[in-house]
Amino acid sequence: MIDHSAPDTGEKRPALIPATPAGLNRAAELLRAGRLVAFPTETVYGLGADATDDRAVAAIFAAKGRPQFNPLIVHVPDLAAAHSWGLFDDRAHDLATQFWPGPLTMVVPRPANSALSLLVSAGLDSIAIRVPNHPVAQAILRAAGKPIAAPSANCSGAVSPTTPQHVLESLGDRVDAIVTGGKCMVGLESTVIDLTGPEAVLLRPGAVLPDEMERLIGPVRLSAGDPTAPKSPGQLESHYAPNAAVRLNASSAEEDEAFLTFGPDRFVFGGTTRLNLSLEGDLNEAAANLFSHLRSLDQSGARRIAVMPIPEVGLGMAINDRLRRAAAPRS
Repeated sequence: MIDHSAPDTGEKRPALIPATPAGLNRAAELLRAGRLVAFPTETVYGLGADATDDRAVAAIFAAKGRPQFNPLIVHVPDLAAAHSWGLFDDRAHDLATQFWPGPLTMVVPRPANSALSLLVSAGLDSIAIRVPNHPVAQAILRAAGKPIAAPSANCSGAVSPTTPQHVLESLGDRVDAIVTGGKCMVGLESTVIDLTGPEAVLLRPGAVLPDEMERLIGPVRLSAGDPTAPKSPGQLESHYAPNAAVRLNASSAEEDEAFLTFGPDRFVFGGTTRLNLSLEGDLNEAAANLFSHLRSLDQSGARRIAVMPIPEVGLGMAINDRLRRAAAPRS
């Protein structure tokens, strides 16, 4: 994949595109041409491709090493655009009105004869779709004029990227361009809710909480999940994993372990390297720091990463979901 910002010198590397009006138009041109462009959303950096182009969508799976039974999320600029690609009932409209643009993905029925690539849905008769709340993502989507499939811009199953450098480290020349839009604000992937049946089902926790949705649409059931047949991203048993093993609910760390702490840690001991998700015990700050801190501790050379307990309340539910998958047995 060639650096499109400079003449071809034979050296392969992704173009680094600044988040300027000209740069965002260039990113949109590349997407329309079937290229892979990583760009920031409020959650994590996405690896974008034209969701109506089979070859471009197939290139996402190849670049990430992603199993093709794992569906992708389609990103659009607003609810009006979403109507072109999914079937929305009253529940979906209520949620969209309240939470879009924002970190909520809805899995809804896919219309017959949809122009979306079948690869996006992994053969299912549903589509996962969301409207991101990030000025760079919004500008690219509007300039591209296409629905954009955009899973996290990293190798499949690895720690998600929240900065351009993370994308470069994970994908290198497997992406055509990276839009350098700074650090992501939320830092965890979107909440995913399945609205294809009479019961609303939470497939992946995120910044939009179940009780917030229940106030609008009634009961939301937690998915038991089937990692061999996911209906949305983020349901594989092993996911978000650093190279080092992860040990959860640790009160201390061994000398050859790195230590990921939470809250005041002046009485916490052990670990060759230590990073704190939030000294104040702020779950929003912890979510924003989670993936970058896991990456930094992984690069310390520690044999394993010990992780202090995170409260299973509010956004802690999403943080613990990512940590449990990071600690799961690797295939």
